[in-house]
Amino acid sequence: MNNIAAFFDIDGTIYREGLITEVFKKMVKYDLIDASKWDSEVRPAFISWDKRIGDYDTYLLKMVDVYSEAVRGINPFHMEYVAKRVIEQKGERVYTFSRERINWHKKEGHKVIAISGSPIELVREVSKKYGMDDYRGTVYEKNEDGSYSGEITPMWDAKSKKKAILEIADAYQLDLVKCFAYGDTSGDLTMLNMVGYPFAINPTKELITRISEDDTLRKKVNIVVERKDVIYKLNIEGLDYYR
Repeated sequence: MNNIAAFFDIDGTIYREGLITEVFKKMVKYDLIDASKWDSEVRPAFISWDKRIGDYDTYLLKMVDVYSEAVRGINPFHMEYVAKRVIEQKGERVYTFSRERINWHKKEGHKVIAISGSPIELVREVSKKYGMDDYRGTVYEKNEDGSYSGEITPMWDAKSKKKAILEIADAYQLDLVKCFAYGDTSGDLTMLNMVGYPFAINPTKELITRISEDDTLRKKVNIVVERKDVIYKLNIEGLDYYR
């Protein structure tokens, strides 16, 4: 039995953009969420990050906070429909490196598993599209009538991802020393540290800083930056041309 798996974050690691942002915008378009929620609360954080004044993690957390409140009372059917539409329309906007690694792992017979802070409905659609073996995402809890309560069980922080990986490793009898992980933010740090072959894909400044401060991670993390049609493999001390 193959006891190797590859754990992939989604937003910013597989996909070149934050898919939860696309979900939010589409729900506004379908009048499921008040557009003022984006304009007054999320957009300022997005602009700050887009201008490289603020950081991505702050923007993402603001998005999640507003989204959690905005979907309160909505039937999950709508979310599932929107998730399918987003992947249908945006599903090919992925990094070349990440797509090739998914394909390579599948050919090698490795388990391919998505672990993402995006809503579980969205992660499920990504998993289906790329033929993944399993997935974990943020669960938006439901009321007795089936509508969203506004409460969540997150999957974007280090603690949640560590718990998920340990559960998956037990379920599939994985040898984590032989496993791979791919992430881009500080929330992926623990995931990267738990496996033998970690990759930081277009990492945030905070993730780079955290890696540089850890002697073990600094030596074993592969840093990959993809720009246009060029992929670069870096390390903390310097730069190598990947291809």
